[in-house]
Amino acid sequence: MNRETNYKFVAQRLIALTDGVPYETANLANASALLWQHMADINWVGFYKMVDGLLVLGPFQGKPACVKIAVGKGVCGTAVAENKTQLVYDVHDFPGHIACDSASNAEIVIPLHVDGAIWGVLDIDSPFVGRFTEDDQTGLEQIAKVIEGFLQR
Repeated sequence: MNRETNYKFVAQRLIALTDGVPYETANLANASALLWQHMADINWVGFYKMVDGLLVLGPFQGKPACVKIAVGKGVCGTAVAENKTQLVYDVHDFPGHIACDSASNAEIVIPLHVDGAIWGVLDIDSPFVGRFTEDDQTGLEQIAKVIEGFLQR
């Protein structure tokens, strides 16, 4: 199965969807829906936003998820604590992984920034071990730049 995503196309669509739209929640909802539509073999995509020192669930596509995550805990909290993308081949090998959905086996989490500070994260899960590659990381980090652009409006 072809798991390649045309991230340049997705970025262009996301820019078109969010251009001139001043509503953060609407833009994040459309971003998660767009990634859900264009990425194969994923079972969750969405956002966690920093609120009072915790990551709090934001717009997403997929099954219900954990509402809050402490910084340094799980893949999302580690992405914030280390301020870097976490590309996890097999979540069962990740110490302290938080299993919101027991069907998830791979994960990628990209920190999002506003004015140099961590705003939150883009989190994507897959039921397939090894689903995410370095090409996905590069493409999703480009998507993250588009998201950061509309978060700063």
